[in-house]
Amino acid sequence: MKFTRHISTQLAARLDGQLTAAELRKAEEHLRTCVRCREESEQVRSGMAIIKSLESVAAPDEIWSSIEAGFQPAPKRPPWQRQWLLAPAVVLILAGIVWWRSASSWIETSSTSRTTISIGNIGTVEVEPNTRVRVVKDQPDEHRLTLARGEIRATISAPPKLFFVDTPSGTAVDLGCAYLLTAEEDGSDLLRVTRGWVSFQWKGLESLVPAGASCRTRPKAGPGIPYFDDASDALKRALETNGNLTIILSESRKRDTLTLWHLLSRVEVGDRARVFDRITALTPLPAGVTREKALQLDHQTLDHWREELAWTW
Repeated sequence: MKFTRHISTQLAARLDGQLTAAELRKAEEHLRTCVRCREESEQVRSGMAIIKSLESVAAPDEIWSSIEAGFQPAPKRPPWQRQWLLAPAVVLILAGIVWWRSASSWIETSSTSRTTISIGNIGTVEVEPNTRVRVVKDQPDEHRLTLARGEIRATISAPPKLFFVDTPSGTAVDLGCAYLLTAEEDGSDLLRVTRGWVSFQWKGLESLVPAGASCRTRPKAGPGIPYFDDASDALKRALETNGNLTIILSESRKRDTLTLWHLLSRVEVGDRARVFDRITALTPLPAGVTREKALQLDHQTLDHWREELAWTW
């Protein structure tokens, strides 16, 4: 049996160009055959990219006493343990008052700081002040963040369903887009899409939000009804407060069939016909969609209808 020594302690030096030619050659040969070290190398690369992207800001004077306290005498440890114990302090100095905990990949910004996360080679996420976000997964086939609170601005150029952001009330699924996502302290969210589409999902419930539209979510209720930002104030108030269907229907324009299409499957059974009739009054019923199938919420019918209506969104 052949035993292989892993190269965990050389990964950061390799990425920083600090290995000798011979050391680098051996490291590259090892990485070609060792899955564990390749995965660790990718984690180190992601972490270093985050650190390099952090904005430099002045740290408050009182922070240095905390750093000094961290260097008090302690029991002797192997060199590799001392190296990684030092890492949080180094990040603290570099990042100022942007805090990054390497163990859990949480990024926290203060009231005066912001940073940018590179999402592989498919885009970026700008982290606004007073935000707590966690890098959960960073793989070629899936990039996933968790937004605990605050605000992020994502810009993604990639095939659909590669980038995900989990929040307390659902998951934003990228469909090739740019958007702003705000997570409030009470667990609710506000999604605003500026380019492309975003699917917001929670326990089988889905809201499709195109560019120029927004959608609120609530904890234990999931995504609400999306609406265009230029919709009437009366329509938006009705969606936000009492859900007065009469106001929503009367205030809807042709492009507000986005809102009405989502409403059709969420109103009481007795109100479906009212929503259906308002949609068909605003835009002709396309071939392949029947009143009977639509009111029965036939999935194939609704999907086809949405695709036809989307030309007006």
